[in-house]
Amino acid sequence: MKSDIEIARSIELKKIKQVAESVGIPRDEVENYGRYIAKISEHLIDEEKIKQSNLILVTAITATKAGIGKTTVSIGLALGLNKIGKKAIVALREPSLGPCFGMKGGAAGGGYAQVLPMEKINLHFTGDFHAITSAHNMISALLDNYIYQHRSDGFGLEERLWKRVLDVNDRSLRSVVTGLGPRTNGIAQESGFDITPASEIMAILCLAKDIDDLRRRIENMILGFTYDGNPFTVKDLGIAGAITVLLKDAIHPNLVQTTEGTAAFVHGGPFANIAHGCNSILATKMAMTFGDYVITEAGFGADLGAEKFYDIKCRKSGLRPKLTLIVATAQGLKMHGGVSLDRIKEPNMEGLREGFGNLDKHIRNLRSFGQTIVVAFNRFASDTDEEVEAIRQHCEEEMNVGFAVNNAFAEGGEGAIDLANLVVKKIEESPSAPLKFAYEENDSVQQKIEKVACNLYGASIVTYSSESRKMIKLIEKMGIAHYPVCIAKTQYSFSADPQIYGAVNNFEFNIKDIVINNGAEMIVAIAGEILRMPGLPKSPQAERIDIVEGEIEGLS
Repeated sequence: MKSDIEIARSIELKKIKQVAESVGIPRDEVENYGRYIAKISEHLIDEEKIKQSNLILVTAITATKAGIGKTTVSIGLALGLNKIGKKAIVALREPSLGPCFGMKGGAAGGGYAQVLPMEKINLHFTGDFHAITSAHNMISALLDNYIYQHRSDGFGLEERLWKRVLDVNDRSLRSVVTGLGPRTNGIAQESGFDITPASEIMAILCLAKDIDDLRRRIENMILGFTYDGNPFTVKDLGIAGAITVLLKDAIHPNLVQTTEGTAAFVHGGPFANIAHGCNSILATKMAMTFGDYVITEAGFGADLGAEKFYDIKCRKSGLRPKLTLIVATAQGLKMHGGVSLDRIKEPNMEGLREGFGNLDKHIRNLRSFGQTIVVAFNRFASDTDEEVEAIRQHCEEEMNVGFAVNNAFAEGGEGAIDLANLVVKKIEESPSAPLKFAYEENDSVQQKIEKVACNLYGASIVTYSSESRKMIKLIEKMGIAHYPVCIAKTQYSFSADPQIYGAVNNFEFNIKDIVINNGAEMIVAIAGEILRMPGLPKSPQAERIDIVEGEIEGLS
């Protein structure tokens, strides 16, 4: 079979204004970024039309290094729905350059279920990530300058929280010292870098309802604490307007197309292991304004992306999914059943069945949110009919959930027709119940963390470092304990230990630190050894990315 990039190049793309018109977006509302990409202003969002649209969340079993394929399934379902005569739009996150040149090589779907033009989407796209990086680092520079210029006035921060960001995996930048050299270079101090998807500005962009809300949230971001214990914010610096200017175009959702020419919104890109893992509320609402069925994706497994989608994105936006699709693969289930990575392509019914525990735990968790569930089996060439049938029987007979095979990777929309028909049937006959949250807004910070960790992850006890307990007291003092919690942990396990696969239970869950995202209006609880700046593998994908005779190679 052709590579992803070969397939992408074989598709004759429609002009983006044609794509916009096909879903009812007026041509004069399309701001072209070349022939095949556009920005669409959020003023077109219509809350009444949103009420008539059917929102579908795509999540997955716990992530494995073999890959699960949520993005491919999300795009494939949109293609399948359009094949059966439904007006469907997909709303996805933007890829980060860090994973693209590190582990992944791309994140625009795969095979015949991609969003296009894939090279541009995977690389610089419309510059949203660069705008967020620049805005974040502009604040860093202006804060440094403020401290430098006001040091003779006795101003200083006892604790500085604001670091820098870069959209590159670079472990060497996790901890740095700035201001070295002559006095005019500033004040020497410890700092560090997070990856751009971990920036609070990324979260704010994805949660803001409009440009005014974006500015309000930017003003409220806490940069540090003064020696008298008061928070020092962007508003105190007096620069919220300047930072908003840098983001004035980035806030508009990006319109592209699928391999079959249907509309797709790709906007925002927080990671689900270190942030809330959902595309922007604006892009989802834009898609729902113009699509009868809208498919959106939350990052990594359902314990991370789906939980945050419900408890943060839905809680704050009023969005309510009609159905949740959980993606599973035979290879992923085998890994969770104890089969080693180098053996997962081999038939192994015992390992497969052992892995059902992970799938079942996610299904029970999703039901606790009131969701109607369909399992989408993302089929690989090495999967046997016997394995597929075993998973089908388990889902339909033992777990009482819908099951369909997704072959969109190899067949495009034709390969997702069965899945599309099942999804429509479930939404029409038994849509999800009113959304139930994992915790209440007025629960304490500890109660929120513990309800997620114990009720969803399976922890028996949650422990807290002295630093995290100190932050909880500060949060209570500031009167912001009503914010939702965003737990940052490994994507490879229900626990905080990436080596424990399957459906682990009765473990200790340690909260190492807590970060206040006052602008994003959420509390980030950091568990275990999760890092907000990833490193590169021994053989990064960058070694295989090249440009040959004007064509990019190595993106997949």
